Amino acid sequence: MKKKQPEIKKDAIVIYKTSKNEVELKVRFEGESVWLNQEEIARLYGKERSVVTKHINNIFKDAEVDKKSNVQKLHIANSDKPIVIYGIDVILAVGYRVNSARAIHFRRWATKVLKQHLIKGYTINEKRLLEAREKFQELQEAISFLKEKSGHELLAGQEHEILNLLGNYSKTLTLLEQYDTEKLRLSHTGKGKFVLSYEKAARVIVELRKELFVKKEAGDLFGQEYGEKFKGVLGNIRQSFGGKELYPSLEEKAAHLLYFIIKDHPFADGNKRIGSFLFVYFLDKNKFLYKKTGEKKINDNALTALALLIAISDPKEKDKLVKIITNLLMG
Repeated sequence: MKKKQPEIKKDAIVIYKTSKNEVELKVRFEGESVWLNQEEIARLYGKERSVVTKHINNIFKDAEVDKKSNVQKLHIANSDKPIVIYGIDVILAVGYRVNSARAIHFRRWATKVLKQHLIKGYTINEKRLLEAREKFQELQEAISFLKEKSGHELLAGQEHEILNLLGNYSKTLTLLEQYDTEKLRLSHTGKGKFVLSYEKAARVIVELRKELFVKKEAGDLFGQEYGEKFKGVLGNIRQSFGGKELYPSLEEKAAHLLYFIIKDHPFADGNKRIGSFLFVYFLDKNKFLYKKTGEKKINDNALTALALLIAISDPKEKDKLVKIITNLLMG
C-alpha cells in the first residue's frame, strides 16, 4: 500500500524579500525545512520555470540532494490537484546552478536569517506581529468600552449580561496563544445567500407587530416608518464601492443591520426590538445563528444588552460596537 504523503501546513510562513524589493515571497516553513513550488523558485531567482524544471531534474539525476526528503505535495483547499513543493536543499541547489545576483542574495539570506529560524524555532515576521498588536489593542479597547458603559443608568439590571459579554469576548484573548501557534484569525469571513430585501423585512415587521399587539406589548406607532429611512438602512447594508461590497462578510452585515436600525431610528417606535428581531431573523435565514453545540452565538439576554449599549453609545463608538458584535458572532 502506497504511503500517503503528509500534508504540509500552509499557515507557517517566513517572509523573504530582496533589499531592492525586486521580489517578495511568503516561504512555507514546516518541520526542519522551508518549501517553495517551481513557480516560486523561478520568481525567486528571476528565471523561466522551464529553466528551474531542468535544474531540478538534473539535481535529482546527479543525486545531489535526497529527493524523498525534499519533495512534498501541498494540498490546497477547493482543489483536487496537489502542488509539488521542494525543500531548502533543492532551493539552494538550484540557486547555485543559476548563479545569478538574486541567487547570491538568497543564499546569504538563507545562511544568516533562515538558519536562525531553523535553530531557534522562530522568525520575527514584522507584518504579522503588527497585525497581532493591533488586534490585541482592539480587544483591550472593546473590553474597556463594555466596562465603561456598564455603569450607565439605562443599563441598570443588565450588569450580569454585560459581564457575560465581557466573558465571551475575552475568550478571544486566546489571540496571543493563537498567534504563537500560527492560528490567528484576523478577518470575518462568514458568507450567506439570503438577502434581506425591504419587502421581506416589511412582512416580518408586520407579523412581529401583530404578535406583540396581542400581548399588549406594542402600540399603534410600533413599526411605523419615517419616510424612506428604513429602505436606506437596508441599502447601506448591501452598498458597494468599485464593485466590492462595503460590508462583505455576513457578520459585518448583521452587525450593521442591528446598529443602523437602533441608532438611526427609522421607526416611530420599536427600533430596538425590530432591530434585534431582524438581526436574529437575518442570521437564522443564513444558517449563522447557532454554534455547533446548538447554542445561539448571541443569546436573547446578551442581545438585549447589546441593543441597549448601541442605544446609549456615542456615534463615534460605532466601530467598537461593530467589532464586538462580529467577534461574538465568530464564536
